[in-house]
Amino acid sequence: MTSIPEQTARAWAEVNLGAVVANARTVATVAGTRLLPMVKANGYGVGAVPVTRALEAIDPWGYGVVTVQEGAELRAAGITRPIVVFSPLTPQLVGAHLSHGLRPTIGDANALSVWRAAGSKPFHIEIDTGMSRSGFRFDAESSWRDQLVDAEGWEGVFTHFHSADQDDTAVRQQWDRFRTVLALLPGRPPLVHAANSAAALLGKTYACDMVRPGIFLYGGAAGGYSAEPVVRLRAPVVAVREVKAGDTVSYGATWKAPRDCRVATLSIGYGDGLLRSLSNQGAVEIGGRVLSIVGRVTMDFTMFAIDQRVAIGDIATLFGGLVSVDEQARRAGTVSYELLTAMGVRVERRYQ
Repeated sequence: MTSIPEQTARAWAEVNLGAVVANARTVATVAGTRLLPMVKANGYGVGAVPVTRALEAIDPWGYGVVTVQEGAELRAAGITRPIVVFSPLTPQLVGAHLSHGLRPTIGDANALSVWRAAGSKPFHIEIDTGMSRSGFRFDAESSWRDQLVDAEGWEGVFTHFHSADQDDTAVRQQWDRFRTVLALLPGRPPLVHAANSAAALLGKTYACDMVRPGIFLYGGAAGGYSAEPVVRLRAPVVAVREVKAGDTVSYGATWKAPRDCRVATLSIGYGDGLLRSLSNQGAVEIGGRVLSIVGRVTMDFTMFAIDQRVAIGDIATLFGGLVSVDEQARRAGTVSYELLTAMGVRVERRYQ
């Protein structure tokens, strides 16, 4: 039996920070403008602080987060560039934004009034052009615009495309709505932005003053471009067994061996972020082959059927190799974003 070193006793993620930077350079080249990389949700599960430090090499305008706590973490790590919090500002959070030097995004007239009353620090206005999530509606009454006439600190205005990777017609409709609102504003702030990864990779049409790449930085395909792989999720084999024809595997007995075969067990499960929806659907790369996950993914372990010699201690790759993060996401019935952000605290990040 091959002993498993302590550092590989459970799953880990190998993170190629050079690939993050290379993907960012691709976006900057195609869009032809500066970047506001999104590093929310712990850098899409990859690690916000290491990613942000690596991205300093491309001289981004700033970084995007979703919570004050995420912004505070970057400040504590020494990041001094502008940080925009892409969660609707509420009056209760004005002080926290100010104390950490964070730019709020505002889509509510009362929040705008409270922020202005607190001083003249920078802020960004959100326009809802069809996402119906947050922001001033493109077709709503316009009394809030009057507050911008003499608003010190009005630094940016933006919208968010809901289908940039799926529906060109919807993107153009949102773009036209956004431009209509821009024409009605009392002036133009220094920064107008709209494009996520997919829209940014369409070229300069929606690039404006900067773009907000997210998933493409972390290895997910977008806008017809394939990104350099960033994350390899790996786990060791901790058990191998012979099963007879008709034997079942895992909870619920959802998989039954069609013939005598062998099944290997990996030390990774949904407690580590490997989605349960990959049960009987997902794939495993090992020894240069792609094999099938069998039975339900359990909290701590996942099984796969083997047709080759596999030993305890052998290392499998769940995505980032022969099985891309996008392919594994398709098998799970989801998107690459979810696979990356699902990686749990038990999954050690190893930076390269």
